[in-house]
Amino acid sequence: MAKLIENYEAVVVFSTKLAEDEIKGLVEKFNGMIEANAENVSVEEWGKRKLAYAINYETEGYYVLWSFTSKPDYPAELERVLGIQDGILRFLVTIK
Repeated sequence: MAKLIENYEAVVVFSTKLAEDEIKGLVEKFNGMIEANAENVSVEEWGKRKLAYAINYETEGYYVLWSFTSKPDYPAELERVLGIQDGILRFLVTIK
């Protein structure tokens, strides 16, 4: 039988070409979106870090980690929105 609720983690790397207030706005946007569709949401802002390799000629990114509990269909929607949002270099959503 499939589980009805799973624990997930989402790591998002935002572009540092954005201004600090634009990055904060995107973090708030996704935080609100995750809180509306999931439970037990926690956010860890890791801040600006050097990338292992250049992505789109950028060598630094702003990292944010979300941990949350949701139904299995929500992470696919989150990945879809993250994939079309400007200002995001990389993201990864996994089951904890």
